[in-house]
Amino acid sequence: MDVIIRDAFPTDAIAICDIYNHYVLNTIITFEESPISLIEMVDRINEVQEKFPWIVAQHNDDVIGFAYASSWKSRCAYKYSVESTVYLEYDRTGKGLGTALYSKLLEQIKLLNLHAVIGGIALPNPGSVALHEKFGFKNVAQFEQVGYKFNTWIDVGYWELILDDISE
Repeated sequence: MDVIIRDAFPTDAIAICDIYNHYVLNTIITFEESPISLIEMVDRINEVQEKFPWIVAQHNDDVIGFAYASSWKSRCAYKYSVESTVYLEYDRTGKGLGTALYSKLLEQIKLLNLHAVIGGIALPNPGSVALHEKFGFKNVAQFEQVGYKFNTWIDVGYWELILDDISE
């Protein structure tokens, strides 16, 4: 499959909403419970891209996945740490697309002189765990029953990748 990975544009928000809202409405992978509107998604893309990458995977003219980095925490001492996020069209998982997106995302994160990348994973999610570990992320924490969705308590694990040392 010919896939182009490129920076996201606000015009991609419709496809990104379609991909993401599937997970909102049908899975525990995200803790959001209501679909995200087009306007809200455009705002999210613009806000992220002020500091960090938001990329999409495009096949033909269709956006079929996306990935981005965002601030880990708001305190200034966290300025060298980001959280990473990857979502694919539901029927495109397990075909190498997540690997391609994550590879490009990490490449762009490294160019920003960042030190740590953190992936939060609602558990169980063996596909996401495998993707993170493929890139060298290490499991550093698991919180039990911190999310509640679809009448179920959900654990969240955190995986971390330390990049090259930084210096100011």
